[in-house]
Amino acid sequence: MQLVLQGKNFVISDRVRDYVEKKMGKLDKYLPVDEARVEITQEKTKSAKDRNVVQVTIRTNGTILRAEDRSQAIYGSIDAVVDKIHRQIARYKGKRGDRWKGHTNKQRTEVEEVVMPELEQTVLDSIAEEQLRQIVRVKRFLVNPMTEEEAIEQMELLGHTFFVFFNVGLGRINVLYKRQDDDYGLLDPELA
Repeated sequence: MQLVLQGKNFVISDRVRDYVEKKMGKLDKYLPVDEARVEITQEKTKSAKDRNVVQVTIRTNGTILRAEDRSQAIYGSIDAVVDKIHRQIARYKGKRGDRWKGHTNKQRTEVEEVVMPELEQTVLDSIAEEQLRQIVRVKRFLVNPMTEEEAIEQMELLGHTFFVFFNVGLGRINVLYKRQDDDYGLLDPELA
């Protein structure tokens, strides 16, 4: 796993670097991670509890997992963001396992299996009780060709209510969105 550690308005000490490497190194055994980016930012806010921001972005097999935490203590934020990423990995691994329902055992053995450790009941409860979150910022991103099912999975992993992707089945850009009835809608634009 390639780990990129950046600091914005924050000087990363050797102690913080070692702590992040130790925490992030544990994630690599649950999921083959290509690249992990950890960004620690110290913002000028009125509230001290939101001053330190730790953001983690993991790229693995074309999928992006992202988590962020804000708090007063850097180490507390690092622990919290790693826990959030761990929950996302558990959710991602569960969804990938669902794809193999109905396939033979021979087909299943062709895929490298990674054993996830048992999660505590509090973590399982928090995953079950997670609510949709609102999009609070806009970012530029690369559009990867994918199927509608992969787009749904990616959108859920990112925690967004919509997702822009290149639909390989249709050969054009589509927008997937979450409806109020918890179903999905697909916007397929056509030129007039």
